[in-house]
Amino acid sequence: MWQAISEQLSDRLQRPFKIQERMLINKSDVHTCYSISSEHDRFFIKVNQREYFSLFESEAASLSLLNQSGCVHAPIPIHVGYSKEHAFLILNYLPVKPLSTSSAFELGQALAHQHLWGEQAEYGFDIDNFLRLTLQPNQWQRRWCCFFSEQRIGWQLQLCEEKGMVFGDIPTIIDNVKQRLSNHHPKPALLHGDLQLNNSALSVEGPLLFDPSVYWGDRECDLAMSQLFMPLPHSFYLGYASVYPLPEGYEQRVPLYQLYPLLNYCHLFGGEYITQAQELIERYALQTFSPVD
Repeated sequence: MWQAISEQLSDRLQRPFKIQERMLINKSDVHTCYSISSEHDRFFIKVNQREYFSLFESEAASLSLLNQSGCVHAPIPIHVGYSKEHAFLILNYLPVKPLSTSSAFELGQALAHQHLWGEQAEYGFDIDNFLRLTLQPNQWQRRWCCFFSEQRIGWQLQLCEEKGMVFGDIPTIIDNVKQRLSNHHPKPALLHGDLQLNNSALSVEGPLLFDPSVYWGDRECDLAMSQLFMPLPHSFYLGYASVYPLPEGYEQRVPLYQLYPLLNYCHLFGGEYITQAQELIERYALQTFSPVD
């Protein structure tokens, strides 16, 4: 694998690249990460089995679009490749440290500007991508209530059911979620898609976002997800609100938006996440409610 990486990087850089130092940075339940360096260059690399090549391709596309917005700092994808047994994503190397209070405020402002950036008439993305290791469908749709209820909640419920986790009648839950959002028509915003504390850091270029799963959707999904598992510092939310305050009704929509990543954790990890998801579904998606404006 390392020989293939050296050869492919040499082709990409149009100059010889020979790995002189390789350091393990992180080995998680998702990928194994290294820094690799030659005499003149240093890169960050994610490695997994070859079957994850499409995941790395979609992550590179997500990072490229974030960088295109010019609003947030994100790693720059250098190369996506594979060897006989492995796939890998090579990024520029940036030393990082945890966010400070001031840098979290700055990151909140940057994300708000990203949510204001661009003009998109529909919800979705040009390609399907992944939330952690789970395929995330992104077929374009004009109505947000249809996109979210079908391609986020309905999709996850089907994946859970395939693993024996049944939370109720799927068509009924989809219809109820759709009804609750039927009067909500947000401007499609470019979302990070997996916003949480461990996907952010402070780099020499400023606050940084990484490991995205981008799509065009309701900006509130980013904020709701960021408050679920690993909330960002309070100053992050103050920074966001200073640029782009959240509308009335946000708090009522948070449980619905948090249900999506929670269901993803159900079929990935099970355990207590199943109980949390069942409680949210029973409270917000198994009964008919008035739409949330």
